[in-house]
Amino acid sequence: MEDDVTVLELDNIEKSFGSLTAVDGVSLSVKEGELVCLLGPCCGKSTTLRTIAGFESPDTGAVLINGQDVTGMSPDERRCSMVFQDWALFPNKTVLENVAFGLKMDGVSTDRRHEQAREKLALVEMSAHAADMPGQLSGGQKQRVALARSLTLDPELLLLDEPLSNLDRKLRESMQLELKEIQRQTEKTMVYVTHDQDEAFTLADRISILNHGRVIQTGAPAEVYTDPINRFVESFLGTTNFLECTVVATTVREMPAGEATDGGSRVQLDSPLGEPLYAPDGSNQLSTGDSVTASIRPEQLTVSTNDGSHGDQRDRAVLATGTVQRRLHRGSQIRYEIAVGDAEVATERRISDRLDVEEGSTVSVSCSPSAVTYFDAVGSRLRWVQPTSGYERNWDGSQRRDRCWSFRWCCSIYWYLSCRSAICFGLGWLNALRWAHTRKERGR
Repeated sequence: MEDDVTVLELDNIEKSFGSLTAVDGVSLSVKEGELVCLLGPCCGKSTTLRTIAGFESPDTGAVLINGQDVTGMSPDERRCSMVFQDWALFPNKTVLENVAFGLKMDGVSTDRRHEQAREKLALVEMSAHAADMPGQLSGGQKQRVALARSLTLDPELLLLDEPLSNLDRKLRESMQLELKEIQRQTEKTMVYVTHDQDEAFTLADRISILNHGRVIQTGAPAEVYTDPINRFVESFLGTTNFLECTVVATTVREMPAGEATDGGSRVQLDSPLGEPLYAPDGSNQLSTGDSVTASIRPEQLTVSTNDGSHGDQRDRAVLATGTVQRRLHRGSQIRYEIAVGDAEVATERRISDRLDVEEGSTVSVSCSPSAVTYFDAVGSRLRWVQPTSGYERNWDGSQRRDRCWSFRWCCSIYWYLSCRSAICFGLGWLNALRWAHTRKERGR
């Protein structure tokens, strides 16, 4: 993948249908050979894709493909191709004719277009069905044909609008892997619309999460999952345990073991777990009584059955005793719902790692400090903010004096050397002028 080559650039795209704003200021860049997934609830994903393809005209903004502004161009003038959700195969044409149809419209000779169509059918493992009619194919086979038809046109950009949504789960998962392999072999740049999170995480190099027609966050799959920008992203991706807390102290100097961080302000929270939590407040915006939401992913919780004793409390942000309320079997996973204080948290284990507990059993629940994510009352992420003044800070937020004085000494030395250089330079010029004046006087 060439990181420095941008194939698609969306610049502040907006699209409304009457009073409904479907796309609201979407900006996005897609690099060459990259597969980017547009993921979100009903939020304008398909409208964005249709705008890229030219089937919709944006009210404002621009669409650029390989640096060329194609906003006013028709779909056939753009070097992109689209795979639709319903496949859109011609029922009266064979598989080979369907795949070669685009080349036929471009005026390519019969022999040449059939040769290219067969190459793409081989790529999607459908060569044996070249003479079949679409009605003779399964859903997965129809999807392969639709993909081969789009690839035959050799587009600079391939757009896919939930192409696997009509398939059953097992076939859909198989097709995801096949599609990823085809993308790897062809090195095609793709924009893929889906509402299926598992599909996005399987396929994407980057995921762009949309909500209400706006891009909320774009990043690698692991990044958007582990480092969400706000509460919406945290709640939309996977499952989590939200704990509604209240700020009870805004200046925290004595921290329990395991809570030390890299610096910045922190506040103490009263949590429904019955144990205090410590949230970051890098911008010093929180006050006593403010609401803060703590989020802990189920996979981050550690549950033990050591008769309720807490044991070693180091490296633990949440450490409390709870009671197993429900134990639910979900295929290869077992979900445990545990009442802890006034809250209920959930965690999951593989069957091979299942806990030897029954409903009503007492367990200890804990997790690492870094596993807890915090959001303010409006859903914005609370982070540890490093000081920007150039000074390091101690664990309690105070400036480290050694670095402070070192910084001052460096500034003083730099100022002294700069002034000395300027003075020497000036004296040199004065001497040169004096010498020139002396020679001029002697010449007279």
